[in-house]
Amino acid sequence: MKTVLITGANQGIGFETAKQLAELGYYVYLGSRNKTNGIEAQKKLNELGLKNVEFIEINVTDIHSIKSAKQTLATKIQQLDVLINNAGIAGKQPQNISSVEIGHLSEVFETNFFGAVQTTQQFIDLLKKSDEPRIINVSSPLGSLAVQSNSQNPNHRIYDAYSSSKTALNAFTVLLSKEFQGTNFKIISVEPGYTATNLNQYQGTQTTEQAANIIVKFATLSNVPTGNFFDRNGNELAW
Repeated sequence: MKTVLITGANQGIGFETAKQLAELGYYVYLGSRNKTNGIEAQKKLNELGLKNVEFIEINVTDIHSIKSAKQTLATKIQQLDVLINNAGIAGKQPQNISSVEIGHLSEVFETNFFGAVQTTQQFIDLLKKSDEPRIINVSSPLGSLAVQSNSQNPNHRIYDAYSSSKTALNAFTVLLSKEFQGTNFKIISVEPGYTATNLNQYQGTQTTEQAANIIVKFATLSNVPTGNFFDRNGNELAW
């Protein structure tokens, strides 16, 4: 049975991704920084008949929490097959890059970028033991410099901190895929679309089920190109 760790899996897209992967027979570790919420998420999936799920406490902004989660997981499994860096925050407003408070900008980067980097660094050894290790970074079209450069949407400006953190996450995808070029690692960024979740006060235009579909597709697809950025339809996006 293949194993997967999903950060920020107690709600939203992460929770639905966990549900779908568990239904496909993966053993899913539900990453949550809040123990109560994580246990509740596991309970919900158990009640659906999914017993191949397990909560694991992990706060991606706290290196001690990440190391503790890694040590816990290492006592349960010999290798990790899939890591999905899903945990993310939208950040406080306003975010116009010319005036955003550095503290607010740093807070967004701590979760969306540094959190993904240090989580990956800690779990990379377990991933190396897999025959088909896969890392999926959950990004956003706002992380695409091409999209930002060509967009005329003034509403994008209110997400400057969020957007720049996802651009940095995409850079991490490129650099990591280059580092592991020629190995069996598959490392990609995926943007699941504008989804109704707590991150956007449920203003998104699609369901978490629809959003999770594309993440699950790339988590399970046998032939996945590495070092690319894909949209919710599976099409390649420009960086």
